[in-house]
Amino acid sequence: MITVTDEKFEAWCVVEIMGRKKFAGFVTEHVIGGSSFVRIDVPEITLDDGTQLPAFTKLFGSSSIYCLSPCTEETARAFVSEIRAESFHAYEAPRLSAPSRSTADADPNFDDDDHENFVDAHCDY
Repeated sequence: MITVTDEKFEAWCVVEIMGRKKFAGFVTEHVIGGSSFVRIDVPEITLDDGTQLPAFTKLFGSSSIYCLSPCTEETARAFVSEIRAESFHAYEAPRLSAPSRSTADADPNFDDDDHENFVDAHCDY
């Protein structure tokens, strides 16, 4: 039997997201900009090898959640260690080399009038 209440949901859970991702942590409900989200606060953990994974928070739209399994805090923390989910990976674009000097910079006789003439001859505007 389903009972409807006005109480907000707050519990330790293992959460399965579409795309076969799993998160475990303390789950609450949030409304942002009129849209409902499920917030998962994943606790910090230390793996057996001493590696520390920092705590992080994820917000998911309710339609992306496949399964929500309420559990004890101890069980959720055990799943965090097993799942080893991280908030995100830092990606960085490759560094580009500095541009080469332009003709205007390389030619001491090149002045602003030359630049305007070049632009007028080569640009349609």
